[in-house]
Amino acid sequence: MTFKSMTFNSTTTWGWPAKALHWIGAAIILVLLVHGWWMTHLTPRPERVANYAWHAALGYDLLALIVLRIVWRWLNAVPELPADLKSWERLAAHVGHISLYVLMFVVALTGWMVATTFRVPMTRDLLGIDVPPIVTAVDRPVRLWIEGAHMVLAYLLAAVVLIHVIGALRHHILHRNDVLRRMTWGIRV
Repeated sequence: MTFKSMTFNSTTTWGWPAKALHWIGAAIILVLLVHGWWMTHLTPRPERVANYAWHAALGYDLLALIVLRIVWRWLNAVPELPADLKSWERLAAHVGHISLYVLMFVVALTGWMVATTFRVPMTRDLLGIDVPPIVTAVDRPVRLWIEGAHMVLAYLLAAVVLIHVIGALRHHILHRNDVLRRMTWGIRV
């Protein structure tokens, strides 16, 4: 294997940057979904604002990762789907991936909007880098609407992620193809 074949995507496999962006993003999304639910569904605590600030900071970093991932995908080949897929499976795969990208971006964007409308805006990522507010002062009903939209979209993202995981496992277990395997680093899954 050459450096180029390990780094860049091809029509048959994902390069290591695409794999890293996928799995790091997946881990961050899982953490944000669980943390967001925990943060909003448990009794208010004294450290609640710190939890919101940490959640926002990680969300900003996820948004940067999403942008990097989209740019990488645009600049590289995308592995072809298995030839034996039915047309509805191809359509489902395309709709699923588009839905994932759109939802990841919109959930992060609405989270950014929520974070910058707190009394003390949350405008730093985990590395301490300043993030400009995209929305500042809004009326309380508008803020609550944005926060509600963020939550509903996050639940929708969780559902699409679950469908994505089920689809990958379906390819691996039922179809016995390499769709899941080519997104790992040689691990026999």
